[in-house]
Amino acid sequence: MKVTAAVLEETGQPLGFHELELDELRVDEVLVRVVATGVCHTDAVVRDGLLPAQTPVVLGHEGAGIVERVGSAVTHLAPGDHVVLSVNSCGTCRSCLAGHPTACLDSYVRNFAGTRPDGTTSFSDAGGTPVGSHFFGQSSFAERVNAAVRSVVKIPEDFPLELAGPLGCGIQTGAGSVLNVLRPDPGGSFVVFGAGAVGLSALLAAVARRVGTVIAVDLNADRLALATELGATHVVNAAEEDPVARIIEVTGGGVQTALDTTGNARVFRQMIDSLGVAGHAGALGASAAGSEGIVDLPSALGRGIRITWIVEGDAIPQLFIPELIAMHRAGDFPFDRLVKTYPFTELNAAFDASESGEVIKPVVVF
Repeated sequence: MKVTAAVLEETGQPLGFHELELDELRVDEVLVRVVATGVCHTDAVVRDGLLPAQTPVVLGHEGAGIVERVGSAVTHLAPGDHVVLSVNSCGTCRSCLAGHPTACLDSYVRNFAGTRPDGTTSFSDAGGTPVGSHFFGQSSFAERVNAAVRSVVKIPEDFPLELAGPLGCGIQTGAGSVLNVLRPDPGGSFVVFGAGAVGLSALLAAVARRVGTVIAVDLNADRLALATELGATHVVNAAEEDPVARIIEVTGGGVQTALDTTGNARVFRQMIDSLGVAGHAGALGASAAGSEGIVDLPSALGRGIRITWIVEGDAIPQLFIPELIAMHRAGDFPFDRLVKTYPFTELNAAFDASESGEVIKPVVVF
């Protein structure tokens, strides 16, 4: 089957549009017609070489679409189902069996290798040369994909697919970091460093959890204004004031829970320094190789703080994504406020808009 896909041909370059051949569906895969897919920071860091990947490869890992066919071993999905495509996992390792598939012991091979676990790819070019596929088990920057079954999450058919895609990674990551890991107390305090798609999703989750003091820290005044509209009780422009001093002032001695979405070592230190006694911090931003966070170890010990590194919100996508949809429908999680759509052909423009801060969460529509 011939499909149009956006291909990363060389690290650091814009994606090019090509007609590729999609191979035969495997027994444990699902053929999905992609309707929309989010543009995530992880796509950008792979494109730019901060996370290594073999090229050429088709990226994209926040797909949403309609099932056209299922492999013979797939029994819980059927043609016509509406689905979100999320992170892939093996389902059989210790982490997966313990309910933590985002910590799958085979995560790299199934999400970043650019192949199936057996080394094959589902895409090839006109000359028959393999093109990398199965990024996060899907490679959703393509019209159709043979997605790994554990990447596929069934959703209600009446939920807009152009909103559903970002639930597969960015929105799930931010919200899950709060609801599944940090779990701030209702009436307690929470701060998020970075008011992008992940950070604002975390903020929305904290508001939904009825956290009393919700603080957003960023350098972009427009994003901070949006954070206020979405429920932040306080915002801090780190270009204009010391975020640590301000957070300690607002919380009366230090925040109970905190999340760094930036991957910046200096910001990480600010997050740790802003914690109160027995505070819990989460970190999930992708950092460049060689980045080192500096922690005052004696102070950290004396305050009894905890630090957790979080992947994909420690979510089980098949359970958590429907939960987020239910929260959205109840009016408790208005993540649609973050989304702006683009035609698929304007994918590179969507990347640029995200990197400039102009758009929080770009979604390309086929």
